Amino acid sequence: MEGTKVATNLPELAATIMNPYVEEWKAQGRPAVGYICSYIPKEVIHAAGILPYRVGARGCDSTDEADVWMAPITCSFARCCLEMALKGEYDFLDGLISMNTCECMRRMCDNWVHEVGVPYSYYMSVPYKSDAGAVEFYEEELHHFQESIEKHFGVSITDESLENSIQVSNETRHLLRKLHELRKQKAPPLTGAEIQKIAILSTAMPPEAFNSLLEAFLEEVDTRQGITGHQARLMVIGSPMDDTGLTETIEEFGGLIVTDATCYGAYSYWDSIQPAGSPWRSVASYYLNRPGCPRMPQKSGDRLAYIAEMAKAFEVDGIVFQRMLFCNLWGGETLPLEEGLEEMEIPLLVLDREYIPGAVGQLRTRLQAFIEMIKGV
Repeated sequence: MEGTKVATNLPELAATIMNPYVEEWKAQGRPAVGYICSYIPKEVIHAAGILPYRVGARGCDSTDEADVWMAPITCSFARCCLEMALKGEYDFLDGLISMNTCECMRRMCDNWVHEVGVPYSYYMSVPYKSDAGAVEFYEEELHHFQESIEKHFGVSITDESLENSIQVSNETRHLLRKLHELRKQKAPPLTGAEIQKIAILSTAMPPEAFNSLLEAFLEEVDTRQGITGHQARLMVIGSPMDDTGLTETIEEFGGLIVTDATCYGAYSYWDSIQPAGSPWRSVASYYLNRPGCPRMPQKSGDRLAYIAEMAKAFEVDGIVFQRMLFCNLWGGETLPLEEGLEEMEIPLLVLDREYIPGAVGQLRTRLQAFIEMIKGV
């Protein structure tokens, strides 16, 4: 299936956690390892001949089981991820990689390992800074990670295999940027929801197969008629979005999402890994220096500059800042974002939301009013 280039239904492959490409991978007896955050280097996992799969919660419609183990005043995205694990949706994984991303996701992983169990688990220490000392520390941590994977799975991760994985993932980033650039058009050929699904899929199937499909999909897109009739070009920023419910609701009311600053979206592919000595140093430097979320507190100014740059490049009329309820990281980012965007005179809508798709309906009135307000300016 890896060589197949039937790409028309590419966005729909992201609708569920499992897809035919993962099924085929597992049918061949090949291991897959889940990782919880975009700061965990998928290249190291891939270089071991293992499928890196980013954990999400697509399809979660309740947190009944997860609420036994995590309080309802914790992030609903974390609880939904745990819910899917408790229900067996992630039984195909042969391991789980966690890190110091945020307390909710850390506790989610603790409960996952304790209550569900995984054949292999590893906790990564990722620096909160990106200076030379932090990069050196993270490079050392990558080697500890390397040794752990090699020992458990009986594999060898060489510099050559890591360099190959870097090339593969850089090709993924290149193709996703090419897709993203189409959104600069006055009448883009794809909705924001379609592009969001494709970006999500890039984290949930063998990367070589994904690259092949996306390359073919980009050729097909050239024949599409552009989307017209939208009332506002919008940017979405904030908490993880591995479900398109909010995007689809925004676009239902006449908004068109043309760019983003999210970790399932442009944050994960806007830059590529550049040579920095050894491939290990290159990976460490990239992950600490790329556009990132508020877990990197010293990069608040960089985040605002990135958002402003993207808003200008994609001719954004307004920004939707969606943050999960009880998210301390994005909650602490709110004031500087509000002040910075007000100075730039970019309309901003701040939404506190739950992850479960049904909760999006409660936001419909505010979304509709925001788009109407922009339309009337």
